[in-house]
Amino acid sequence: MKLALIGAGRIGKVHAQAIHSHPDVTLAAIADFHHSAAEALAIQYASYATTVDNIFADDTIDAVLIASSTPTHAEYLERAARAGKAILCEKPIALDLARTRDALQVLSEHPVTCALGFNRRHDPQFAALKHAIVQGRLGVLETLTIISRDPSPPPAEYVANSGGLFRDMMIHDLDMARWLLNEPIESVFAAGSCLIDPAIGEAGDVDTAMVTLATASGKLCQISNSRRASYGYDQRIEAFGSQGMLQAQNESDTRLRFTGEAGQVEEKPKCFFLERYADAYRLEISDFVNAWQTKCPPLAGAQDGLEALRLADAAERSLQEGRKILLDTTL
Repeated sequence: MKLALIGAGRIGKVHAQAIHSHPDVTLAAIADFHHSAAEALAIQYASYATTVDNIFADDTIDAVLIASSTPTHAEYLERAARAGKAILCEKPIALDLARTRDALQVLSEHPVTCALGFNRRHDPQFAALKHAIVQGRLGVLETLTIISRDPSPPPAEYVANSGGLFRDMMIHDLDMARWLLNEPIESVFAAGSCLIDPAIGEAGDVDTAMVTLATASGKLCQISNSRRASYGYDQRIEAFGSQGMLQAQNESDTRLRFTGEAGQVEEKPKCFFLERYADAYRLEISDFVNAWQTKCPPLAGAQDGLEALRLADAAERSLQEGRKILLDTTL
């Protein structure tokens, strides 16, 4: 696969490293609104810097990875589909459902391999938990608890353009809930507060939130998000069923635990998502390449992006209206 990267910012650099490590992928070109950033990354990975227009016009490029700013995702996804290029797009496709559906319509008219960047599905621990649930190790899954806490809040100016906590941060957890529950979610109830940074509240967002999801069969999932965890990047999942419980724990540098006279001491969790999910980003590229080569669906696709955004919208509406939001499970 000859792949072009659009976006040379923080997440673009993570993807460039993952692409470079894959034996079947050549990082053919890099484009960014800030051309100097693309040039610097291209030098590092023996690629070349170019423009977005040149990428879509180049018939030798098989695929694009869209890691640019969120407002550009839908446009670039549509242009890539029309150019016949496979697509790996960072989440979200867009910040509103109507624009997301427009992009999915273009994909239906120009079918190409299209994966969405819900990288946590590729995390080895979470993937093992999913496999155990599917194999029936828990018996019947009954409740799910997902905890996601950032080590520190983002700047208020970032929050103002991010789409809010539910669309920017919790959308990963909403996708994880859909993936693990594996049945339509019937209702969403959200509560949220601004407990960490008043500037986030002034920007119209919350920095602390809990959401409860319920499926038609009665399965329950609680998601807990915070923009601050003094001890590191807190990422845990607990699945409880009729025959037992499974827990995915935080990752640390070595996962060593010391036991001595004063008690037990464990290392702090890894400090941020770039370290915690490094393996997931590499595995995400492998899944994308395999989907392109075999014409099989990727682990996370554009429809998953739409459904996660639908849950995020329902969560925000629930918070604003102070009530449970019922969803149409026939969509």
